Amino acid sequence: MKPIGSAALLLLLLSVASTTPLLAQNAGGSAPAPSPAASNPLKIALLKWYDVNITTSFTVGTQPRGVCFDGANIWVANYGSGTVTKLQANDGTVLGTYNVGHAPANIAFDGANVWVTNYGSASVTELRASDGTLVGTFAISGQPFGIAFDGANIWVGNAGGSAIVTKLRASDGKNLGTFAVNSVGYGLIFDGTYIWTTNGVGTVTRLKQDGSNAGVFNVSQNPYGMAFDGSNIWVADLTNSQGSVTKLRASDGTVLATTTIGGAPYGVAFDGSSVWVTIGFWVAQVRPSDGKLLRTVQLSSGSAGIAFDGANIWIAGYDGGDVLKM
Repeated sequence: MKPIGSAALLLLLLSVASTTPLLAQNAGGSAPAPSPAASNPLKIALLKWYDVNITTSFTVGTQPRGVCFDGANIWVANYGSGTVTKLQANDGTVLGTYNVGHAPANIAFDGANVWVTNYGSASVTELRASDGTLVGTFAISGQPFGIAFDGANIWVGNAGGSAIVTKLRASDGKNLGTFAVNSVGYGLIFDGTYIWTTNGVGTVTRLKQDGSNAGVFNVSQNPYGMAFDGSNIWVADLTNSQGSVTKLRASDGTVLATTTIGGAPYGVAFDGSSVWVTIGFWVAQVRPSDGKLLRTVQLSSGSAGIAFDGANIWIAGYDGGDVLKM
């Protein structure tokens, strides 16, 4: 029998992969329609010709909530156990578990250290990313929740009490000021120019890097997590059964699309080709160009935060004490 050439073999593999059914169902219980193979170049480099599915999960602490990527490792804030877990991104090996404050909610990386908001102890903890050594703990007014890094400073949102955002200098944790926003909120991101925070009154606030207000924009009624896709801001609406995700143009806050995805959307991540939104026991894939819902993938436990590591999506399994990799 004549051997199959490498080009022909590749075409055969792609043909087989395109017919493989997804291990997922949508919120209504029926299998979603297949879509083209993932276009992210890193996924292709890893020979992931198939559509997304949950490949594995790894045990972390109790009630994992926030997730971030440091360039090599995944960090998970364990809300129920007062710790953060560091995992090697390529294989999920646990590299360490480190004590922080009470009820750690979210986590951010500044290029050298990771910063964790301690919702239950009014503080932010800074850990050295290389080995988890405690660098410092800094008091924050209210109930710190959302967190973002702007290249020089750490910005912290307040989920209870005053409607403020706090700015800390990343080099030493010095408090550089608190700035009024429209309401208390949970999500916080940086788009390269502005700081964005979700407000619990159906709006998002945009701040300049000096803390001055650069606009308040209407979204759905209970905005929560956010992500930036390079041009637009995506906001999850944590509203039971009628949850949605809203797309705003970052330059002026214009609403470009609002997609109903059901459930209670929580976290948002962008992987270079799709927007992903956690919704309880599901994660939704949304097309960035027009906000169209492409599919929902069923999860093994209730979800919370979500992050992308360049090749894979990581989801905090809040109910299961694990982090899911897909």
